[in-house]
Amino acid sequence: MLFAIQLARFITRAVLVVALTFACLNSGIAQAQELVAHEQPAAENDSAAEASKQAANPLASVWLMQIQQNTDWIGMPANNGNRVQSNLQFQPLMSIKLTDGWSLVTRPVLQLFDNTPVQDQIGQAHRMTAFGDTAVALALSPGHRLVGNWLLAAGPTFIVPTATDSRIGQNKWQVGPAAAVGYTGKNFVTYVFPQQWFSVGGEGRRTRQMSLIYAFVRTLPNGWTVGTNPNMFVDWEASRGNKVSFPVGLQVGKLRKIGPMPVKFDLQVQYYAVRPQVYSPKWNLQLQITPILPALIGRKG
Repeated sequence: MLFAIQLARFITRAVLVVALTFACLNSGIAQAQELVAHEQPAAENDSAAEASKQAANPLASVWLMQIQQNTDWIGMPANNGNRVQSNLQFQPLMSIKLTDGWSLVTRPVLQLFDNTPVQDQIGQAHRMTAFGDTAVALALSPGHRLVGNWLLAAGPTFIVPTATDSRIGQNKWQVGPAAAVGYTGKNFVTYVFPQQWFSVGGEGRRTRQMSLIYAFVRTLPNGWTVGTNPNMFVDWEASRGNKVSFPVGLQVGKLRKIGPMPVKFDLQVQYYAVRPQVYSPKWNLQLQITPILPALIGRKG
């Protein structure tokens, strides 16, 4: 019975993700076919490519209101097969222009976990739904007039113990450094974005962990993109063989306009080439929906 409920939930999510993605892709394909007969103005095509690059830029001057849905296939202990876990994240990226040459970039990440497998004190596996801890990164970034096409930023990053269940969160206040290094070319964006956290308070176990996003995104005509955007994770306090989660992935995206607002849709499939032995994802299906807004706070001119 439990398996049937889990399977029904997974099928529902998969259908929603696939339907939304194919609706976007089919619309984009139809548009591309129409443009064979009626050539799209170069200025409009350039605008779509530029908006796609902004959506992939971790230091974008616009505001990116990104929603990310992750569906993970989790390996269970004692060879009990795989389970499906859902993780919904809201991770807006907001840039505030401080001076003509410097900006403050803020990136909070709020999480909701659904059907997460956990193990009780006697070793029985259960599933639960709860809000997770919140991560917030702040970084100062020099603008184009100072560093050209380079993407550079550094600042502090925090994890706040906001989880609504101790089995989902870490119950620790954490702080550490964050940085971004990358480059934006005519038709691509590439960068690495590491964050390192150390526990500074709270009742949970001691934590020392790192997240590292590495990305390469190539822009194509008519708002299409292709590339990779995985998130590597290292738990320095874990036992040997359980420290590193290292995924590789392929991402395809399409920029569409919903009314006057550009919205970027991305679908990525990831395989975890290196992963912990217990409760670790093997495969990930990730859908990102990113509305793009002009910066709402900052200096004018």
